[in-house]
Amino acid sequence: MTDNKRKAGLGRGLSALLDDIAAPPTSTAPGVVRLPVADITANPAQPRRHFDDDAMAELISSVRAHGILQPILVRPFGGRHQIIAGERRWRAAQAAGLHEMPVVVRELDEREVAEIGLIENVQRADLNAIEEARGYQRLIAEFGHTQAALADIVGKSRSHLTNLLRLLDLPAPVQALVEAGKLSMGHARALVGVEDAQALAERAVQQGLSVRALEQLVANQKAPARAGKTGSAAAPAANDPNSEALEEQLAEAIGMPVALTIAPGATSGSLTIRFADLDQLDLLCARLGASLG
Repeated sequence: MTDNKRKAGLGRGLSALLDDIAAPPTSTAPGVVRLPVADITANPAQPRRHFDDDAMAELISSVRAHGILQPILVRPFGGRHQIIAGERRWRAAQAAGLHEMPVVVRELDEREVAEIGLIENVQRADLNAIEEARGYQRLIAEFGHTQAALADIVGKSRSHLTNLLRLLDLPAPVQALVEAGKLSMGHARALVGVEDAQALAERAVQQGLSVRALEQLVANQKAPARAGKTGSAAAPAANDPNSEALEEQLAEAIGMPVALTIAPGATSGSLTIRFADLDQLDLLCARLGASLG
């Protein structure tokens, strides 16, 4: 996605604000001032909740050596300044013992704060799937965004948003495994609507199951009789990394689980797309129809 395409979806000056925090560093840049680190507070509603310890340690080390090279975005709030974007850098500045840091100060309402916080994190790939889904859910529930409008704002497809929001239907322990990085979005998506999702999720973590292996496990539990009839000859090689990689790429592209079956030594096979409900089937038909038209 190009910058121009991304900016086209941003409303009410959000593009310009994101440009401010992506501008060249140093306190001499336009609109950048220095504030005491102690005068800045975190936003408790920001979508990101998990901060990787190793990544934070690297950032703290860099800040100790070079200082904060990128201003963060804040707003006046309660006599101090609240972070809109850049909490990792602020945390690193605290840990590194800095007294001041560069910031861009803007007067923003709650809706703009929520939008920017989510967009900035998504574009930096800083959010796990559950955090991203909760951010979208908040924008829909609190500020009346439709999925279509929100997809345009953040530069994502509507199917991407739909699939993420479905992850919030998973049991809390499964969501926690995704947040901790123990399960990928692909794993979580395979467990949506599954009755024993928590047990399967824990098994996937313990046994290091791939997304494809977990999908096959779910399919076998849903239809054991059919799985017994097909036998091992119809199943793809569970340990074929090329097939698994291709399946994950295709599943991510269409937003639905995909199974690729190629017999050993063959050049032909089958591709199976599994939909969870009729809404997903309608979405798939619409996307296929658009590509054919």
